Amino acid sequence: MNVTILLYDDFTALDAIGPYEVLRFLPDARIQFVAKTAGVQRSDARSLGLMAEHDLASVAATDVLVVPGGPGQSAAERDPAITDWVARIHATTRWTTSVCTGSLILGAAGVLQGLRATTHWMFLDRLREFGAEPTAERVVEQGKVVTAAGVSAGIDMALRLAARAAGTDLAQAIQLGIEYDPQPPFDARSPRKASRRVAEMVQAMFERLTRRDRQTGAAVSD
Repeated sequence: MNVTILLYDDFTALDAIGPYEVLRFLPDARIQFVAKTAGVQRSDARSLGLMAEHDLASVAATDVLVVPGGPGQSAAERDPAITDWVARIHATTRWTTSVCTGSLILGAAGVLQGLRATTHWMFLDRLREFGAEPTAERVVEQGKVVTAAGVSAGIDMALRLAARAAGTDLAQAIQLGIEYDPQPPFDARSPRKASRRVAEMVQAMFERLTRRDRQTGAAVSD
């Protein structure tokens, strides 16, 4: 099974690595990282890079597509080279998936039209721009399109995918193997649970990252 994970500058590391750590255990799994241009793609923290060994032009089909989110998603969703490629690859997949704001890239590629979908809670309303129906569920399955909410939800999504691809026994074995047993120390897993002050802190963090991304994009265009 060919699993293709899209990378771009300023992706969120766990959005890509969470599903990777699950899906690599599928029978005959062949994982490949792809980017607009082959080479190291830096995460949003900039201190971590992942190697994309393939460029978009060299990947014409895949069984599973995983599109992570991150601050760089805003540039990626406006890049026809990326969105046109996602649309073409989607026509070949068994499953097309996203994590966090990666769903906005799927939306920009026309994949979510008329479907229910999820993303990070701060960006749910943006799904309407692409003809999708936003839902706050952690993982949303719509035929072969599977979207996951923010960051850590990508692991849940990948485990569901593993069950669909190879059965629940193997999916449970993968879960046990990676000892995936979330027990967060705080009950702040959604804006409905967290205090207003904590939610405002998250919004401020995202606004800071968005400003940095826009400044970087302007510098590149200049």
